[in-house]
Amino acid sequence: MSESGGYNFRAIEAKWREYWEANETFRTPDPAPGDQTFYVLDMFPYPSGAGLHVGHPVGYLATDIVARYKRMKGFNVLHPMGWDSFGLPAEQHAIRTGEHPSKTTARNIATYKRQMKLLGLGYDWSREFATSSPEYYKWTQYIFVRLYNAWFDPEQNRARPIEDLPIPDDVRAEGKLAVQAFQDRHRLVYFEEAPVNWCPELGTILANEEVYDGKSEQGYDVVRVSIPQVKMRITAYAERLLQGLDDLDWPEGIKESQRNWIGRSEGVSIRFEIEGTGETVETFTTRVDTLGGVTFLALAPEHPLVDAVTTDEHRAEVEAYRDKAARKSEIDRTATLDKTGVFAGTHAVNPVTGDKVRVFVADYVLPDYGTGAVMGVPAHDERDFDFARKYELPIVPVIDPGEAAADRDAVLAGEACWTEEGVMLAPPEGAGDLYAAGDPWPTAREQVSDRLEANGIGERVISYNLRDWIFARQRYWGEPIPVIHWEDGARTTMDVDDLPLTLPELDSYKPTGHAESPLARAEDWVEVVDPETGMKGRRETSTMPQWAGSCWYQLRFMDPRNGDQIVDPDKEKAWRAVDLYVGGAEHATLHLLYARFWYQAMYDLGIVSTPEPFRKLVNQGLLSSFAYKNQRGIVLPVDEVKEVAEGEFVHEPTGDKVERIGAKMSKSLRNVVTPDHVVETYGADAFRVHMMFMGPIEGGRVWETDKVASALRFLRRVWGFVTRVLDQPAESQAKSVDLALTKLVLAVTEDLENLRLNTAIAELMKFLNAVEHEPVTKAAARDFIRVLSPFAPHMAEELWARAGEAPSVTQADWPHADEADLEAAIEEIEVVLQEGGKKRASLTVAPNIDDESIRAMAKERLEQMGKDVSGLPMERVIVVRDKKTGHVKLVNAPKLG
Repeated sequence: MSESGGYNFRAIEAKWREYWEANETFRTPDPAPGDQTFYVLDMFPYPSGAGLHVGHPVGYLATDIVARYKRMKGFNVLHPMGWDSFGLPAEQHAIRTGEHPSKTTARNIATYKRQMKLLGLGYDWSREFATSSPEYYKWTQYIFVRLYNAWFDPEQNRARPIEDLPIPDDVRAEGKLAVQAFQDRHRLVYFEEAPVNWCPELGTILANEEVYDGKSEQGYDVVRVSIPQVKMRITAYAERLLQGLDDLDWPEGIKESQRNWIGRSEGVSIRFEIEGTGETVETFTTRVDTLGGVTFLALAPEHPLVDAVTTDEHRAEVEAYRDKAARKSEIDRTATLDKTGVFAGTHAVNPVTGDKVRVFVADYVLPDYGTGAVMGVPAHDERDFDFARKYELPIVPVIDPGEAAADRDAVLAGEACWTEEGVMLAPPEGAGDLYAAGDPWPTAREQVSDRLEANGIGERVISYNLRDWIFARQRYWGEPIPVIHWEDGARTTMDVDDLPLTLPELDSYKPTGHAESPLARAEDWVEVVDPETGMKGRRETSTMPQWAGSCWYQLRFMDPRNGDQIVDPDKEKAWRAVDLYVGGAEHATLHLLYARFWYQAMYDLGIVSTPEPFRKLVNQGLLSSFAYKNQRGIVLPVDEVKEVAEGEFVHEPTGDKVERIGAKMSKSLRNVVTPDHVVETYGADAFRVHMMFMGPIEGGRVWETDKVASALRFLRRVWGFVTRVLDQPAESQAKSVDLALTKLVLAVTEDLENLRLNTAIAELMKFLNAVEHEPVTKAAARDFIRVLSPFAPHMAEELWARAGEAPSVTQADWPHADEADLEAAIEEIEVVLQEGGKKRASLTVAPNIDDESIRAMAKERLEQMGKDVSGLPMERVIVVRDKKTGHVKLVNAPKLG
């Protein structure tokens, strides 16, 4: 790429990158009293070995532009960057190679950081940290300890220290283990057995997404086993997490995803007696009006009462079925169309009809969904209908769909399922006068609920789909959980003064072959002795999930080098919650929900002063690229393909015609383009301008490298224009230039405030088109440079210096303009003239013309056009004005002869 025309982007960009680093241009001072603060943050990146491709910086560029603008507007701007550096890929590399994960992580971070600096991203690198640094995860462990030693008080609807939990006298009399067990039922962090996917061959636990048809990615068998797990009681915050969404400036789709994930339901908890066992099984339903149609009960294979409700005659079959279910992932169990189960040999009693219904063990019922048991209403639930048809169970309709169902007769005959609204059929035999035929189903629901509560076999409850967070991972590369299990059965957290608990060095990072992490091999680290009592104990060998460090990192950026506090309270109150948070929509129900939970708990415990971490959230759109495949379906390297005609592509080494396909950038498709390549060819500023001009930040993008050339051409024109003005500035400039500059400042300011970066760049282009060949003053050029600087910062710095200004332009004030300036510059405007609602002509008028004058002009023009205006009442000529400026937008006369 030629660098003619005096614009040597390589030299300019290298010069100013070096200047920014040497002078710590973007270092953020701690807020002083009275400061306007603005906290803008990117979602924490995980530094993979592949480095950045051109799609990754979409959000980074947007936040950088906003941060630069806000600094120039006088805000103290916090715009930091760090690394979400605990993660499974680094551990897998360690297992394969024996190299410590910290070494590969450090290399990956260095690559990401170099690329970010290459793009001119103005982060405050003095605040940088990685979640895998002991100096950082000391405070992650500190938060864990605070949450472990807290309980949720439902009466006060907040977390409180565990020492405030009232302990019943009879529990206290049983001793400290009874007290511990009682506290565990209330703690925000607790230990409980939970089913996991265990692969004996790999010797490790797999996530649901890593299990396919009961096997690992490598084809090894995976079984479900229950092991002690650390859980966090996020369910205690379900209602607050729901309500808090209302006040957040987040995309509605993200908020709806969280609402659906939390899944608030108002319904009834019902207890079914299991005949001959003395046991009762609890279920939950939102449609208790269909209780008369229950014809079976289904328990998850993991339900704790399966053994108790299974007869000896059916025990072997049930055990075999449970073993088979343990080899399926939750996804397999719920997604399959073929619903399976086995009869347990016992019957439950329908509490409103007295009918006996068969009890099944069925794997489409999950242990952690609802109560782990469902009442089967096959006439009005698709899954139950399929199950009942397969096992020839009764199908008893209780809802009449009416004329809304084309197959109403089939529904009433129990041959089809109806899941929509309707009216009640007559109550089933044995149910008495529970409700009347023809009653709306909500009326019946309330009557059935009243009866269940009156008889003590059910109560109205609010249920949530949200489940407590399984927090432990049987991995090495994660934050050690600072808990000690003592030989007398007691369990304690470490003293916060003894944190961090650092990871021990290991000879092997391979799985242990049983359900413990590789940390179990470090016996000297695991085994502890209480120096005061001599009691022996073992450290918890599970580590925290990757989400832990990213739940609170936004807080640490406020005070990253504080060794004595997680954050200075004054700094936290000054910065408050993040003002603008940009990242991917894929984190809606994991990172974003977990971070909100931690923040609300920390707010309760007095660690932070705001209950929500992120005020405004923006999701950047995905970037896709093109890939090419030949007639045999083989994917070819992008740089070996040439476009020979519009829409026709050829593989240059072979001459074969190839097909272009749209695809996400990936190594497997051989279509990854790195920012390094683009910056070398076109420059960082051209990359920034092109990427932001492609469309709204939230929209998708299709990458074509050669299209960056147009952004470079624009910047060359900018360079030529500004350098000409600086070398030969005009003494004065036309009002049209004043008007164009005022419009530019006002439009770009509004666009930046609303994150419309593509239209802001369009305004820069419009300005250049309007004034490029006009006499322009040096003062106007300086204003233009300042408006340009967030988008093309390297060029702007160089031009600012050539204008004789002290570096850096980032420390200059944003140009001032207001509507009054625009009004003063506008001499004439064009107004649409309508007759009977149809455009007939246009009028050129002064912007402040009064209604009487413009009506007269309209009448005169219509008369010139041959219209009969002799009987036209002037009050019927309607003048429409712009609400913001007061300018006339159009004039409409009634239809004339």
